[in-house]
Amino acid sequence: METKWLEDFVSLAETNSFSRSAELRHVTQPAFSRRIQSLEAWLGADLIDRTSYPTRLTHAGEIFFEQAIAMLGQINNARALLRGKRTSIQTTVDFAVPHTLSLTFVPKWLSQLQANFGDINSRLLALNVHDAVMSLVEGGCDLMLCYHHPQQPLLLDPAQYDMIRMGSEALRAYARCDKTGVPDFRLPGTIAAPLPFLAYANNAYLGRMVDLILNQTRQTLHLDKCYETDMAEGLKMMALEGRGIAFLPESAVTRELKTKQLARADDGQGSWEVNMEIRLYRERPSEQKPGKPVVAKLWDYLNQKAEAVEKLKVAKK
Repeated sequence: METKWLEDFVSLAETNSFSRSAELRHVTQPAFSRRIQSLEAWLGADLIDRTSYPTRLTHAGEIFFEQAIAMLGQINNARALLRGKRTSIQTTVDFAVPHTLSLTFVPKWLSQLQANFGDINSRLLALNVHDAVMSLVEGGCDLMLCYHHPQQPLLLDPAQYDMIRMGSEALRAYARCDKTGVPDFRLPGTIAAPLPFLAYANNAYLGRMVDLILNQTRQTLHLDKCYETDMAEGLKMMALEGRGIAFLPESAVTRELKTKQLARADDGQGSWEVNMEIRLYRERPSEQKPGKPVVAKLWDYLNQKAEAVEKLKVAKK
């Protein structure tokens, strides 16, 4: 059994809605339903009465609800107790970061911080977007870095969570190229000869960004999905092998573009791309949860830097 199954069940018991709980848990409704079913299979009992609307608990579900609350409380208390005994944690900044940003944005950013802010002890958790968000919500990290797009927002309450815009980057199509930079494949393809498409898995945030591109394009793209994974790095390696076209964040292919291993497979006019913000989040400090002094100091530095950048943009306009 996984802890997140308990959290899913408690959320469903409180909302009486699969769709609303899936939204609050930052997961698709089919994935949320599968996790509830996994919990029921592990327990060997039906917890949800699926014949009624709105959703309600079975008798077994009502009994287990109190147990789930108690178990989550014990787990959180144990974690807080053990963390309180680790003195080093107060001087270490814990980051939760999606896999792609952990490989592309974070290394250079931490080097810049060391040069301009000073040395910091850091620990990075490389996760998918959903788990990174849950790590922040559940107190598993101090700061969470992620992509953001208005049509795929993170449902974090601005009254509880602070945010800093760290930058932006585009998600575009790339393919292997020859020594002159001509790609093996180029959008849009044709009905007779669709392009081999290296796709993200359904649960991947970047996959939803690609769906956004495909749904909003004025010119139909003819793609034949031949491979699927949830990691951009995996798609990049397949593209380097000449296996097809992949939509990748620009920071993930900087080196390959310079060495002419990959090239843009679009029209170069932004017809098939989407721009995403890179955002940093923290839980707003309170009397009950004051947070670490080193995190507060780092946040103030980054916030002042971001405000200075915004003022410069306004002045240039």
